[in-house]
Amino acid sequence: MPSFLPVDEQFAILTRGAAQIETVEEFKRKLKKSFDAGTPLRIKYGIDPTGFDVHLGHTVPLRKLRQFQELGHTAVLIIGTATAQVGDPSGRDDSRVGLTTEQIAKNAEGYLAQIAKVVDVSKAEVRPNGEWFHRFDFAKMLRLLGSTTIQRMLERDDFDKRMKSGTPIYLHECLYPLMQGHDSVEIAADVELGGTEQLFNLMVGRNLQRGAGQEPQVCMTSPILRGLDGTLKMGKSLGNFIGLAESPKEMFGKTMRIPDDLMREWFMLLTDRGEADIDALIAGKPNETKKRLGADIVLGYHGAEASEQVLDDWRKQFEVGGDPDVIPDVMIAKSEVTDGGIPGPKLLALAGLAKSNSEGRKKIEEGAFNYGPDRTKPADWKTAVPVTDGLILRLGRKILRVRVG
Repeated sequence: MPSFLPVDEQFAILTRGAAQIETVEEFKRKLKKSFDAGTPLRIKYGIDPTGFDVHLGHTVPLRKLRQFQELGHTAVLIIGTATAQVGDPSGRDDSRVGLTTEQIAKNAEGYLAQIAKVVDVSKAEVRPNGEWFHRFDFAKMLRLLGSTTIQRMLERDDFDKRMKSGTPIYLHECLYPLMQGHDSVEIAADVELGGTEQLFNLMVGRNLQRGAGQEPQVCMTSPILRGLDGTLKMGKSLGNFIGLAESPKEMFGKTMRIPDDLMREWFMLLTDRGEADIDALIAGKPNETKKRLGADIVLGYHGAEASEQVLDDWRKQFEVGGDPDVIPDVMIAKSEVTDGGIPGPKLLALAGLAKSNSEGRKKIEEGAFNYGPDRTKPADWKTAVPVTDGLILRLGRKILRVRVG
C-alpha cells in the first residue's frame, strides 16, 4: 500500500507553484478518494522527442511529477513517438513541422536518460503513444476526429491569433490535441500535467475521457519558464535553454548570464527552496544570489561535489583571478607551429575560440584574448603567439589548454 501524507499536506505540496488547476474541487476529491482507498492516482505527463535535449523548461512539470511520485502516486510518462510526427501547435504562431520516424527514434533514445535526472523512471510507467496510435485504423481515426468540432478547435488562442493574422492553420495540427487527449483515455489518467499553453489540450483529454465513460482527469498547469534572455519561453528552437545533459560548467555559466529579475522565478520553479529562503536570497547582492542559484541547479543534476567544484572554479577565475582546476584540452598539430609560434588569429581559429581568422583578429583587436601564466595579450593581431604543450588560452570566459601533437 502506498505511503500517503494526509490530504491537506499533499494538497499544499502539490499546488505550490501551480498556475491553474481544473478543477480544485475535483483534485481534492481525487486526493481524498486515493487516501481513503490506499490507491495511488495515475499522473500523466507527455513529452515529444523533438530534439536531443531535455531542458530546464521541461523540468518544471517533471519536478511536479516527481512530487507526486514521492507522495506515493504513479507517474505515467508518455513518450510522444506518434504525436511528434504531427507537431504540437500549442503556444505557436505558425505551423510546427512534424519529425520523421527515424528522427523520433534517435531523439527518444536519450530522452529517458535525461528525464531520469528528475523522475524515478524505474518506478514510472513509461508508454510511447505509438503503442496505440500505430494500431489505429481509418474507422478509429474517424471516431476520434468526430469527437470535436472545428468551432471548438478554433477557440484555441494560437489558432485564433493565426486566423486573425491570416497565417495558415493546417488540418493535421487539429489532430494533435485529440491525440494528446486520447492518450489520457488509453492510460486512464487521474491528473495530467503541462505548461499553461497546454491547457486546451489537457481539457480535450477530459472531454474524451467522459465520452469513454471514465472519470475526467484533473488538469494541472505550471508556469512557462522564461529562457536565458528573460523574455521568451525557454526552448531548443530559440537557443535560450540549459539542457540537462550539459556540463556543470555550462549550466553554471549560462545561469550567471540571466537577467537579475529572472532569479525569483527560477528559484521558485527549479529548486526546492522555500519562499522565505528565496526572499532572503533575493534581498542580498544579485551576483551572490545568482551564484547560489547556479550552484543549486548544478546540484540537482550533477550532485553536491560538482556544485561545489563549479562554484569554486568560478570564484578562482572571476574573483581571485586564477584559472579553474579543470580546463578542457584542445589538440593542435605540430605542423601548425612555425618557429615556435602561431599567428594569434590562426591560433584562435585552430582552437575553436573563433570561427575564422578574421574573427580571431577582431577578438585580439578588442583585447579579449590572453595566454600563459602572465595573461599576456598580443601586441597586435600580427604577433605570433609562442605555442608550447600546456599553454593556457583565454578568451572571455572560455579557457582551453593547448596540447601539441
